[in-house]
Amino acid sequence: MNSWWIPIAAAGAMAVCAVATAWAQSRIGAAGAAALAEKPELSATVIILVAIPETMTILGFVVAMMLILR
Repeated sequence: MNSWWIPIAAAGAMAVCAVATAWAQSRIGAAGAAALAEKPELSATVIILVAIPETMTILGFVVAMMLILR
């Protein structure tokens, strides 16, 4: 297999995960802001819900590193 496919696959893994995380956080952030306007006691829940999609980016980074380092 050609070695130039490996960095492209790693970049693709990171890019897809980053875009999916950004999309999810934009939806959760808007809903969380609306929920906090009505019930300020939900702040801990909203913070956790915004942080959960970050695991997608972390897993994408792990996959990219596994591809690069084999």
